[in-house]
Amino acid sequence: MKQLVRDAILYSAASGVALAVDVGLLWVLVERFGLYYLAAATMSFVAGTVVVYVLSTGYIFRQRRVDDRRIEFSVFAAIGALGVLVNLAVLKLAVDAFHVHYLVGKLASVVFTFSLNFGLRRTLLFTAPGQRRMPA
Repeated sequence: MKQLVRDAILYSAASGVALAVDVGLLWVLVERFGLYYLAAATMSFVAGTVVVYVLSTGYIFRQRRVDDRRIEFSVFAAIGALGVLVNLAVLKLAVDAFHVHYLVGKLASVVFTFSLNFGLRRTLLFTAPGQRRMPA
């Protein structure tokens, strides 16, 4: 349980950094470059995913299920792709149905994507101590 709490706290901090990259890039792409908000949200989410991967593998999760880093990143990115879909659905709903600013919608999507990403990534990629690792 201690490990889960430690991982959740550190992942939350890393996600905060990734969120700053995500929202900052989203704003720049929409406001400065005139990109459609959903296209910009996809690109910014991917950038945030790369940031959280680097922080997760370098500083947060001590155990790994997969030895091959290419496979590990592929699974991490696939979970991120699911996160992108959730992010885009919540964002589109917020903007189109509730008529809120895209950045407010983005922040609403964080509630859904954070839990999904942390749960799946920790379960599938970063094993708690004492659990068996999957071969590469």
